[in-house]
Amino acid sequence: MIRNVLGSLVALAGAASAVLSPFRDWYAGRAGQDYRVEDLFGGITAAESGVLVSMLLPFLAAALLVVVGVVLRSRLVVALAGLVVLGFTILWMVRQGQATGSLVVAGDGSGLQVGVVNALAGGLLMLIGALLMSGRGRRRRREREPVEPYAAPAADQVDTWPPTQEPGMSVQTSPWPEPEVDPYTGPDPRDPRTRSYPQAPPAESDPRDPVHPPHRPPPPPPPQG
Repeated sequence: MIRNVLGSLVALAGAASAVLSPFRDWYAGRAGQDYRVEDLFGGITAAESGVLVSMLLPFLAAALLVVVGVVLRSRLVVALAGLVVLGFTILWMVRQGQATGSLVVAGDGSGLQVGVVNALAGGLLMLIGALLMSGRGRRRRREREPVEPYAAPAADQVDTWPPTQEPGMSVQTSPWPEPEVDPYTGPDPRDPRTRSYPQAPPAESDPRDPVHPPHRPPPPPPPQG
């Protein structure tokens, strides 16, 4: 944003300098508006020129391009305007050198003057402004990839740590099956250290009901008188 603003200001300043240059002296006291545009292609003559068909015409077109480029934030259009100003100015210098035999810069006003400097500076400022501008930002639409839900692990995979993709809380387990603990059935009679310990009676000889606890028989009913 800041680059666009700064570049636009520099380019607009260059456009103003280019439009102002035809109203100032270009060579030997002759203003830029006195040179016809057609003289740049057929040779410079001493004939007077109208304002709208003078050097002002291409510079006005370049200034219009700068305004369009600033509005559209187009670096290419602004740079094109600068090339138009520089191109017509350099072409005029070539034709003027052919007409007079040489181009000189003299302090008494008999050579190149400030109008040419304004035109060249305006074209350079337009190019600098185009370089400073960042242009229009291209919005890249990032295609969001669809997020697929976590798939349940295969049957041969055990839920271990770190957590897997299986929904729910994961706990740290071993990939090996847990050993089953045998219930305690008393001391081992084959072990000489525990052979003297009392042993539990076999299940088939135990008179107690293995399901229901032992209970006393109900008392007999009282005699009726």
